[in-house]
Amino acid sequence: MPVIVVVHLPRDKESVLSEIFSPKCKLPVVEVQDKEPIMNGTIYIAPPDYHVLIEKNRFFSLSSEEPVIFSRPSIDVLFETAADAYGSALMGIVLSGASPDGAAGLKEIADAGGLAIVQDPATAAASVMPEAALLSCPTAQIMDLRRLSDYLKSFSETRVCA
Repeated sequence: MPVIVVVHLPRDKESVLSEIFSPKCKLPVVEVQDKEPIMNGTIYIAPPDYHVLIEKNRFFSLSSEEPVIFSRPSIDVLFETAADAYGSALMGIVLSGASPDGAAGLKEIADAGGLAIVQDPATAAASVMPEAALLSCPTAQIMDLRRLSDYLKSFSETRVCA
């Protein structure tokens, strides 16, 4: 399955996340490119200062529209467009963070029949993001990082995504 990661980075900084994660991951890690098809088995990193949208034909689209909750890229923008494109074949995960970005989008994923997971706020370095996600999406599964890691490993080993 494809994995898409959004990290709030300062817009004036170049992202080196794909270079940091590539040697640590079994899957290829690349920065999202505009109009690129989304490929299974790839980890995509959102570029700084662009919203990442998923088109219905499962291609990426980058946007420089206004920040959402002071963030560009916005997790909400990614989650909401991914929910439209993937529906119930989608998993959204909200981890530690100091803003409520991602909460509304996670609810969209759950409402579309997708799986919503939130890091246990008690284990988060910054609990604002997971707490906001749980308020918006109370049906989300709550997991600490170890349980989430084990879950994702078992999920990827037992399921094939189309």
